[in-house]
Amino acid sequence: MASAVESESGRHEGKASGEPWLVKHPAEWRQIGIVATYWSILGAMYFVPACRNVLFFAAACYFSFLNAVVIHNHMHQGVFKSKTLNLGWRRILSFGALYPATVNIPAHNLVHHHFEDDGQPDWAAPENVSFKWHLLNLIHFPNVSGPNTFSGMQRWAAVGGRDDVRKQYLYDTGFAFGLTGVLAFFDLWTTLFFIVLPQLYGARGILRINLIQHDGCDVTTEWNHSRNFVGRAFNWIMCNNGYHTIHHNRAGLHWSVLHEWHAREVKPRVDPSLDEPSMLAYLLRTYLFSLGRPRARDVARAERAAQPTELAPRDARRAEAAQAAGL
Repeated sequence: MASAVESESGRHEGKASGEPWLVKHPAEWRQIGIVATYWSILGAMYFVPACRNVLFFAAACYFSFLNAVVIHNHMHQGVFKSKTLNLGWRRILSFGALYPATVNIPAHNLVHHHFEDDGQPDWAAPENVSFKWHLLNLIHFPNVSGPNTFSGMQRWAAVGGRDDVRKQYLYDTGFAFGLTGVLAFFDLWTTLFFIVLPQLYGARGILRINLIQHDGCDVTTEWNHSRNFVGRAFNWIMCNNGYHTIHHNRAGLHWSVLHEWHAREVKPRVDPSLDEPSMLAYLLRTYLFSLGRPRARDVARAERAAQPTELAPRDARRAEAAQAAGL
């Protein structure tokens, strides 16, 4: 039933906004613009010595994180109508983060979305870090979730019938590290400081989002498993990735309509404390101005009191995600 609702939503979007000629949805030009800006900044720092300064470096790190956001969206729904262009775009995004975008299929689409790997905990579960000083958990989290993800990917890829995904994983890896290696060959130190460091910043930053959006939530529930950041300006540049609950529950929705579905389905069922108006204010309050980890609370009261929806069970949603990935 959820798939039918989401497909109908997609048809409505297409009629309302017109049929784009290259991309699947007109909003995708925003994502293309983000990545083009990121590559332009990296190119400027590499080729123009005057651009190797703090401002350009900070901008590169910022857009590297946004590049990782685009990876997330693209691996759920390809930007382009052409499969060839989508695979090529995957390589471009992989270079921007210095990791193969294909790893998102098992790590995010199949495991993280359903908070488990065939009975084992999510590779990026907040419980993977346990410092008493919560800021250390935020800093250290990529050091745990990153290796978990890639070791999990190796186990997952070893299962038969996944040759296409393994092949794309190798292509993404080859392009990302190959192009970075070529740049390093011609100018090692510029590449290390002004290409590799921004690449790593985005890759590690997107891993921290898993802690930020799920710590203190109840992943056993259907509607109170995620924290949402609902600021309009924030979600414009983040391509609506602040609306995390509805994305988990209806991953087939295009990112451009998540705010509408959040208001329709999430808001009546989510604890008000899980709708944060500002990510910056939340980060300062939770990690900088507070030493200890916030205590777990019962955040599912609103969910228990609300009317049920026609949301498919998690097992069915995971099967649908596997089918969408071609498995």
